[in-house]
Amino acid sequence: MSHMEAALAQARKAEKKGEVPIGAVIVCRGRVVARAHNVREKTQNALNHAEMLAIHRACRKLKSWRLDDCEMYVTLEPCPMCMGAITNARIKKVYFAAPSTTDLNWHTEMHHLENEQAAIMLKNFFASKR
Repeated sequence: MSHMEAALAQARKAEKKGEVPIGAVIVCRGRVVARAHNVREKTQNALNHAEMLAIHRACRKLKSWRLDDCEMYVTLEPCPMCMGAITNARIKKVYFAAPSTTDLNWHTEMHHLENEQAAIMLKNFFASKR
């Protein structure tokens, strides 16, 4: 079974549960380390996308948040939230089966409340690590 076929098998599991049929598989050095499918409806949790769950499971299995030796196979082009998690996990390659056709801009208002303390705290933290 190819890695994309494994992702499609996960999507079928989601579909059978009444979830949006999206599945994801994370592969590290040719070996599947995590599989997941959408469970947002069941859990009533907006974060439970297939990609997010697969990343969580891969991090737990590999005992690291750095997944830089990993690739993701997913049945739908990742949304901005999932792409943020993919980027933060340092996954270098993502293969997706279907492009997204959804307008993901829900017109959420963003407001910058400048706070010097927050900026200084982050600057000092990273300076101490280098």
